[in-house]
Amino acid sequence: MSHSYDCIVLGVGAMGSSTVYDLAAKRGQKVLGLEKFDIPHAEGSSHGVNRIIRLAYYEHPSYVPLMRRAYELWEEIEKMAGEKLLYRIGSIDTAPAGHEVFEGSLESCLVHDIPHEVLNHEQINRRFPGYEIPPGHMGLLQEDGGFVLAERSIVAYVNASLAAGADIHARESVLNWETSGDGVRVYTDRAEYTAEKLVITAGAWAAEMVPSLAELAVPERQVLAWFQPEDPALFTPENFPVFNAYFDEGRYYGFPVFGIPGFKIGKYHHLEEVVVPDGMGKNVTREDEEILRDATAKYFPKANGNVMTMATCMFTNSPDDHFIIGVLPDHPQVSVATGFSGHGFKFASVIGEIMGELATTGKTRHDIELLRLGRF
Repeated sequence: MSHSYDCIVLGVGAMGSSTVYDLAAKRGQKVLGLEKFDIPHAEGSSHGVNRIIRLAYYEHPSYVPLMRRAYELWEEIEKMAGEKLLYRIGSIDTAPAGHEVFEGSLESCLVHDIPHEVLNHEQINRRFPGYEIPPGHMGLLQEDGGFVLAERSIVAYVNASLAAGADIHARESVLNWETSGDGVRVYTDRAEYTAEKLVITAGAWAAEMVPSLAELAVPERQVLAWFQPEDPALFTPENFPVFNAYFDEGRYYGFPVFGIPGFKIGKYHHLEEVVVPDGMGKNVTREDEEILRDATAKYFPKANGNVMTMATCMFTNSPDDHFIIGVLPDHPQVSVATGFSGHGFKFASVIGEIMGELATTGKTRHDIELLRLGRF
C-alpha cells in the first residue's frame, strides 16, 4: 500500500469527513483521512442524533450565504446516501425585544431576503403549546430551520468518500507532522505518510496539531439532557420547531423528540469549563441536570418529565465565537478549520467545500473574511 497522497486530512468528524469527500469525489485527489477514534465516535463534538440547522443567523449576516450553500450540499449528500439527513421543521430564535438573538436573526432575514415570521410571546405559545415564552420576548420563525442528523451525516460522507477512492483510517493517532520541501510528512502510531497538502480538522484537538492555536481554539465541556415530555404530542417534529433562545439564565437550544426518547435541551457554555480533550470525563452530575431541568420547567414545562439521557460533548471556542479557517501563514501547504464555538456542525457540508478549495488552490470562492485565521 502506498503511503504517499495528494492530501491528508487529520480528523474525520463532521468537518473532516466532508473535506475528505470533497477532495476525493469532486477534485479527484488521492486522499487519506486519519481519525484517532472510531468513525463515528462520541469523544468530541460531532456525535449523537442531531444538530440544529437555521438559515436565519443572528451571529452575523455574512454566515447566511455560507448557510445557503450548506443546505444545497446537505441535499446533495442525502441523495448520494439515499437517506434523509436534513429535516426542515422550522426554527425559532427568541429573546427579549432588542436583544441580539432576536434582532440579529431578523437583520439576517431582512438583509438576505429570507422568508420569516415575527411573533410575540403569546403568538409563539398559542401556536406551539410546548413553548412557554415569557412576556416581553419576541420570536422569529423561519420555516427552513430544523436539524441535521449528526452521526448519520458523518457515515454518509465517509461511505461516499470510500466509494470515490479515499483511504480512511480509524483508531490511528497522529504523533506529529512536519513540512518536507513543498509537501508534508505525517507520523502516526502505525505508519509514516507523505502528501502535497495537509488539512487539519481535528476539533478540540486542533491546538495539539497546531500549537499556535492554543489560545484561539479552546475546548469546553458541554452537557445535553433529554427529558420525557408529560404531553408527548406537543413535542413531535410536526408540532415543535427547534429553538435558539436567550432567557434570563442564559442562552439555550433544543429539539423535539426524535431518534431517542425525550425532548433535548442544552445551555450554551454550560458551566464555562475549559478542558483538556483527552482528560474530559464523560460523567454528568446532578448539578448538570438541574441547570437544564430548571430552564425546561420554566420555559417548556410540559416537557419536564423524567430524565431519559444525559451526555457530554465539547465546544472548541474561538475568542470571538466565529470560526477559524485558513492556510497557516508559515506553511502554505497546510490549512486548518477549527474554533466552531458550538454552532459549526450545520456548516459542515460547506466547510468541506471550502477546505477542498483551500487545499487545492490556496483560496476559496466563498466569503470567509469574517472567519479568516489571520484576524487574530
